[in-house]
This record gives sequence, C-alpha cells and structure tokens, in this order.
Amino acid sequence: MSLQKSVACVKRNKRFLVTTHTNPEGDAIGSELAFYSLLRSLGKEAVVINKDPLPSEFDFFPDKKKILLLNERTPRRLSYDCMVFLDCADLSRAGGVDALRAAGKPVLNIDHHISNQRFAEVNWVDPEASSCAEMVFRLYKAMHVPFDKASALYLYVGMMTDTGSFRYSNTHSSTHKAIAELLAFGIKPAGVYEKISECIPWPDIQLLSRIIPTIHVEERGRIAWVQVGKEVLQDKRPTFDLSEHLLGFMRLIKDVEVVVLFRQSRVAPHQIRVNFRSKSSFDVNAIASFFGGGGHKAASGAIVRGDLVQVRKRVLARIRQALR
Repeated sequence: MSLQKSVACVKRNKRFLVTTHTNPEGDAIGSELAFYSLLRSLGKEAVVINKDPLPSEFDFFPDKKKILLLNERTPRRLSYDCMVFLDCADLSRAGGVDALRAAGKPVLNIDHHISNQRFAEVNWVDPEASSCAEMVFRLYKAMHVPFDKASALYLYVGMMTDTGSFRYSNTHSSTHKAIAELLAFGIKPAGVYEKISECIPWPDIQLLSRIIPTIHVEERGRIAWVQVGKEVLQDKRPTFDLSEHLLGFMRLIKDVEVVVLFRQSRVAPHQIRVNFRSKSSFDVNAIASFFGGGGHKAASGAIVRGDLVQVRKRVLARIRQALR
C-alpha cells in the first residue's frame, strides 16, 4: 500500500524539505504543519518552504513561523534526504519550490486530488480521502506517533476547511471518527470557525457586495457564474479568500449544480483563473482538466489564457455541453 511506502520513506530518511501548492489554504497549511510536527516527534529534521505566505486567518497557528517563504535568498541547494509535497497535484502548482529538488534524492507525494500527476518516487494519492490532512492523520496512526494540542489543531483545520465545515460530499464516517479523536485535545470548534470564517474586514464585505449583484444564473438554474475583472480589484488585494466566499455564496442558490468563478489576474490580464464547484454528481474535474487544470470531482480549477469574455464563453459552452 502507498501508506506503507510512505511510512517506510519517512523512517529511512533523516532530513526533509516540505512544501505545498501556491496560495495555500487550510488543508495545505494544516497538513504541512502537522507533518512537520510528526517529523520532529520522530527526531527528524525538517524545513517547510512555500511560495506564498499564509492567509491572515491562520495567524493563530502556533507554528506559523516555521513556514519559510521562497525568495531570492533561499539557498538553491539545501541539505536534505527527502522532499515532500503535500496537497499538491502537480509540480507546477508548487510555484517554483519544486526547483529545490535535488538530483538523486527521493520525493514523497501525499495528496487527495484525482488529477494528481504522480510525479514522485513514492506517490500516496487517495482521491477518496476528505483531505490531505486526513491522510496525514492516518500517517500518525500508522507510525504510532501521538498527537499533541498543536498537531490536533492543524489536522482539524485541514479537514474542516476542505469539507466545507463537514458539509461537502467528501465528508465520510472516517472523517468524523478522526475529528472525534482530535477534539479530545481541547479544540473549540466554534472558536476555530470564527477565526477562519467569520473574520472578513468591513472594506472587503463592501467589495463582496459590489460583486454579488453581478452573479448570473442560466441553464434553467443549473449553472451560476460570476466574473471578476482586474478593474474590480484595482489596486486592492482582499485580506480574505475572495474565491471561496463567492463560490460558497453561489452554492447557496437553490437547484444550482455547477458554480464557476472567472477571475482576471491584475498583473497578467490574459491569465484567467477559473474555479469550479459542483453540488451534484457533475464532475468539474473533467471540465478543469480539459482546460489544463484539475482538482477534485466536486472542486477544481484551471488557469486559462485569453480574453476574459472569450474564456468565459468557452468554459460555459463546455459545461453546457456536459450537462446536456
């Protein structure tokens, strides 16, 4: 089994370089810090390097300063025995951290995206897992490493955020069993939810209020979409996850099956970030894959080059064709 191979990989190596995908969210960050804690509990050495900083809602994580940022001062040749990618479907999503890979050194890939490219020597990919955090939870159990308050918090947040607070279809009985064990370490669900999801500054609420009226619904209510051009954001960078909040809001619409957000890059206007979510059995990963992206059957994304309007027309046409 891939879990057993992952255990063996961790056991036989001493020093680790750990990373995740760009623009990390709760599952990516929680998985990294929990994996870091596991390695330290085993007496291993580890360094965590990401391309992008943590979103502000995770400032309450005790070990947040353990995550270093990739920059021009990052040594290109780090001394490590194994590089670990967590919650990262392909190397391009690592944002350049993958360039730190050392020739001849093994790579461990732990992920739950159905689109994972299996780019490593050891690939543990489980699309049925609720989250990468739940997989790291299993790694703790398989290696008989006890949780502490911090690692329990990281794993809880990873599972909570990737399941939409346990509302999405990727929530399984195994998820709830894991959560029940983690809650024994004094985690306060209401407090954690408030820190992560109820923390949007008033100016950003005003920004959302300008975008929400532009949501469109079509195909007899089965598709909901919205586009955010570079002029909407202008020089403002939201302090919260704009994409997740817009997608979550559109998911509230009765009878909608697919929601899509088209977001134009401020620095590269012909790069359109397209995020998909599905409320039904509709496979948005198939749509994202068609446009060079990927993810999960119910949550995927892609970056499509072109004019915002033309990209929107192409993507929506593909979705309509699949729905019919």
